[in-house]
Amino acid sequence: SSFQEMTNVTAVLEFRLLGFSSNPRCQILLFTLFLVIYILTILGNMIIISVVTLEPRLHSPMYKFLKNLSFLEVCYTTTIVPKMLADLLAQRKTISFSGCMAQLYYFVSLGATECYLLSAMAYDRFLAVCEPLHYGVAMTAESYTCLAVGSWVTGGFTGFLPCLMVSRLHFCRYNLIDHFFCDISPLLKLSCSDTTVTEAVIFILSLLVLSSCFLLTLVSYLLIILNILKIPSASGKRVTFSTCSSHLMVVTIYYGTMISMYVRPTYNLSSELNKAASVLYTVVTPLLNPVIYSLRNKAFKKALGQVVIRH
Repeated sequence: SSFQEMTNVTAVLEFRLLGFSSNPRCQILLFTLFLVIYILTILGNMIIISVVTLEPRLHSPMYKFLKNLSFLEVCYTTTIVPKMLADLLAQRKTISFSGCMAQLYYFVSLGATECYLLSAMAYDRFLAVCEPLHYGVAMTAESYTCLAVGSWVTGGFTGFLPCLMVSRLHFCRYNLIDHFFCDISPLLKLSCSDTTVTEAVIFILSLLVLSSCFLLTLVSYLLIILNILKIPSASGKRVTFSTCSSHLMVVTIYYGTMISMYVRPTYNLSSELNKAASVLYTVVTPLLNPVIYSLRNKAFKKALGQVVIRH
């Protein structure tokens, strides 16, 4: 019987994703909508990367961080959306066990990298606004590289533990994931092992990453705002705040959705709500970043115009 139990436990070689509505007309509508958003996201972020690369005046750390963020958004949304689009048109929506773990790893790692990058960008803005005289000394090419590379490397390591723990859980015969990608909570729900320890570790890790990055970002912005309030002229206040407002908007949207999703010890949110929130940060947010940054940033718009004229 122990052999029988073993075969039951290792039976899951692939998962089936429930995805969205089973109504075919609804699937086509969602496919079209998500495809358009995905194409716009890739285009928007690629434009930012190209303009920052081609325009020498945008070679400051602020724009180099923005280039990193845009590249990250392209990777992040590509981890989820192409597979989701294929599934919207497919009869059988399946993903292999290893494919599922790979998707989970990239999703968690890139999500963590985004937290670290947003903190680094907030720190850069803090130095520029609160320590303008020391900015050139504090934010050198080396310190920018350390912060950017550090964000990517730390993000890569952050994804290992959750992925390792989830991959070691037992999944019995039942292999239906009530989601459109391999996210942590539906996988924990699906496992026939005791997930208490895994849940606790992942909860503590996400709380540590999110709260430390969030606090760093929050403190940077509080200091920036206090500094702006000291500026005597209204136009001076406006100019200084405009350099930070777009980043602040991105941060608010990102942390708002992330904290509501992951810092809950109980995974009892209805799956439909879970999917809706996931669409927000895997499909919509990566598009918002380029829109917010490029439309609110005068220097960027000017540089875009120059690049267009030159080429």
